[in-house]
Amino acid sequence: MILVRTLLFAGAVLVAAAALAALRAGMLAVGVLVVGLLGLSLYHAFYLQRLHHWAGLPRQRELPYGFGSWGHAFDRLGRHMRQDEGERAETAAELERIHAAVDLLPDGLVVLDRFDHVQWSNRAAQDLHGIFGTRRPVDHFVRQPEFLAYLRDGDFTRPVTMALPSAPGRRFSLKIVPTDDAYRLLITRDVTESTRVEQMRRDFVANVSHEIRTPLTVVAGFVETLLEMDLPADERRRCLEMVRRQTGTMQRLVEDLLTLATLEATSQSPETDAVAVEPLLQAVLADVRALSGGRHALVLEAASPAGLRGSPTELDSAVRNLLTNAIRYTPDGGTITVGWRVFDGEGILSVRDTGIGIAAEHLPRLTERFYRVDRGRSRETGGTGLGLAIVKHVAQRHHARLDIDSRIGVGSTFSLRFPPSRVAPPAAMKATESAASGHPATLPAERAGEQPDAPKPA
Repeated sequence: MILVRTLLFAGAVLVAAAALAALRAGMLAVGVLVVGLLGLSLYHAFYLQRLHHWAGLPRQRELPYGFGSWGHAFDRLGRHMRQDEGERAETAAELERIHAAVDLLPDGLVVLDRFDHVQWSNRAAQDLHGIFGTRRPVDHFVRQPEFLAYLRDGDFTRPVTMALPSAPGRRFSLKIVPTDDAYRLLITRDVTESTRVEQMRRDFVANVSHEIRTPLTVVAGFVETLLEMDLPADERRRCLEMVRRQTGTMQRLVEDLLTLATLEATSQSPETDAVAVEPLLQAVLADVRALSGGRHALVLEAASPAGLRGSPTELDSAVRNLLTNAIRYTPDGGTITVGWRVFDGEGILSVRDTGIGIAAEHLPRLTERFYRVDRGRSRETGGTGLGLAIVKHVAQRHHARLDIDSRIGVGSTFSLRFPPSRVAPPAAMKATESAASGHPATLPAERAGEQPDAPKPA
């Protein structure tokens, strides 16, 4: 547009000068030509200077106002600027939303340039590594020797796992992901739980292998003895009794593993029908008396007629495991009390013994699979190391809490505290004593069918 108008104006000046020259007014024609072309040059030079001045700082200076063809040019430039400003505002808003979303991520993200200088970091990375500002080397913030060696070696196919001073007791995986020749991304991820789960898996496999290998070794040894040696009847019976005891240990282990696997695999909540607690406890006590063999006083204290909403099979398994543990770790002549009461709306089902007690440092880990305070004593008493893990899972499925109170030489109390929503008033209970005790017992074969030496209070 500017070119067209300029050519038209220049053409008009030339025509006027030619007309005057034809009329023999040469001097006037030259004057018109000079003035017209000089005015045109000054006009464009003026606006070119204004455009040049504005272009030096376009975001701080206002767009010049023009006249004529330059007015149209400035108007069009202003429209483009407003459109570009709107697009920049949208891009900035979108980038702000992305940054806000990335700041909510639990993983730390740091953008590095090819010299490993920090270009950008999210909030998690700033909290974990103490990053502030940009253009600083990343090793100013992450100074652990493991990371420095990882950064120096340049092999980023695998992450490096280490602890950070900002989060004691946690483990983090740091991995550098190359994006292009100019930038790289440092990702910091908390792997404490996954590391713990993986360690638990390895421990579980090792423990199961060890727990099965020990009785198998004993069984294999006695079977070999029976096959190769001609033993007297009493010695043969002793060997067979040992084989039976070890096979019973393996059977209990398999049963507990199946029970634990079933509890972990079941995603549905347990039943909400009311279970009569007192008949259930009486049935379990009748079964475990055989394990005690009259060596302990077994007492039932049912202070409430209320029931529990849940699975009778799972509740039976939890109480049975607590009771068998109490019997195994209570010396002869001790007392084991099973209690049921409602306090402040909570249903409290407890097993209290006068046994050897548990040191405080062991209490947090008691519900771990195969965790034993005294491995030798546990095997002597026939424990599998899975009983309290089963109790914990039953409690979790019933939204209950397992509390453990124990003192060395005094005894232990294991309490399952059920929320008010799980406590059923007596009028709502549908379960009967037969329903509570009609499901198969989970005790091993060596305890089934035995009669107590002497009756105890229940």
